[in-house]
Amino acid sequence: MFMEQLNNFIDSVYHIVWGIPLLALLFGTGAYLTVILKGVQFRYLGYAVKQVFAKQKKDSEGDISHFEALMTSLAGAIGTGTIVGVATAITIGGLGALFWMWIMAFLGMATKYAESLLAVKYRELDAKGEMIGGPMQYIERGLGWKWMASLFAIFGAIAALGTGNLAQVNSIAAAAGELWNVNPWATGVALSILTALVIMGGVKSIGHVAGILVPIMAIFYILGGLVIIAIHFDRLPEAFMQIFHSAFHGQAAIGGFAGSTVMMAVQIGVARSIFSNEAGLGISSMAAAAAITDSPGRQAMITMTGALLSTVIVCTITGLVLAVTGVFGATESGEVVTGVVLAMRAFETIPWGIYIVSIGLVLFAFSTVIAWAYYGEKCCEYLFGVRSIMVYRLIYCLAVIPGAALQIKVVWGLSDIMNGLMVIPNLIALLALSKSITSETNLFLASIKNEA
Repeated sequence: MFMEQLNNFIDSVYHIVWGIPLLALLFGTGAYLTVILKGVQFRYLGYAVKQVFAKQKKDSEGDISHFEALMTSLAGAIGTGTIVGVATAITIGGLGALFWMWIMAFLGMATKYAESLLAVKYRELDAKGEMIGGPMQYIERGLGWKWMASLFAIFGAIAALGTGNLAQVNSIAAAAGELWNVNPWATGVALSILTALVIMGGVKSIGHVAGILVPIMAIFYILGGLVIIAIHFDRLPEAFMQIFHSAFHGQAAIGGFAGSTVMMAVQIGVARSIFSNEAGLGISSMAAAAAITDSPGRQAMITMTGALLSTVIVCTITGLVLAVTGVFGATESGEVVTGVVLAMRAFETIPWGIYIVSIGLVLFAFSTVIAWAYYGEKCCEYLFGVRSIMVYRLIYCLAVIPGAALQIKVVWGLSDIMNGLMVIPNLIALLALSKSITSETNLFLASIKNEA
């Protein structure tokens, strides 16, 4: 009875937070930044990709390489959002939700560029001699609104425990239970220890681990998904037709799926897009601020490629696999199959496919856990100083244990609410600092004209 009331309460708050005003703010900010930056995410995409692997300039400053900064940012993004998040989005909003994830991702590249540019521009050294930057710094130092910076930090510190911790651990426990019949509490304890071993080393340790885990698992997962899509290639045209049709007309009932409206597709599509690439949250710009770079514009271009990879590529792979394998709308014990179980069913169509999605999910989610630990501690540091970092790390590691046993609906609902609350102060700041964004961009673009 209590859980039912809690679910209903969370659902009500979710619909208030992710209502039309917030959706309009997200779309509007992404579109506005795209216009004033003259489509920087499209015009300089090739240059941005080259910069990911380019050598750092001699006058660069920071704590981790720009590649490790991007991988840390991707670690925070390519987690359960790209696998479980897509599965739950389609189960709630139909296949049309995937279309709105794409739209938000392309607009979000401009948003992510702006966030990262400001994070590097306004970053500073903390008491430990490490770079610290992100929404708190550019809100306070760029606008002088310390109260709003503190508000963001509060939301961020809490969201790290939900979005970056509980939601990820919950999905890892579900995968381990489904595949190996591991007790959720045992999974929680093991993950808590592993998390502590990584995050106690700070951003350099997190960057090194992310730099290894993310690219290996991304390639592994993408190749597995492409094999499944190739096997069912004849169903691909129909899958795209359903995606585009349901994006504007709603999704008809399929199997145990009761159908959805266009508004449901837009709402859940935008929310899951934000969850999968973090554009608009501002939180991943903290990783960009730690990068060794000579220019805010250069690191911003590198960081914006993350939205393309996490949502347009990885999420699309997941969505198409669910569509072409015919598992969408499947039921089990009278309930519609969703989350990690739905993804597993789709990947079961190839040998060892269940291991691809399970191991991929575990490693993606774990990389997200350690990345968000860094985001959360920086928010805590802003509020309470350097001494609070170790306390936050301890709380974060301990929270992993019960997170493994929580109900998935409660976890995802709380995560989406916290994400929405972070979006508001961050996007207000981006709009207020738009002149600074364009002027800094123009300076950088002028400086790279003579680059080979």
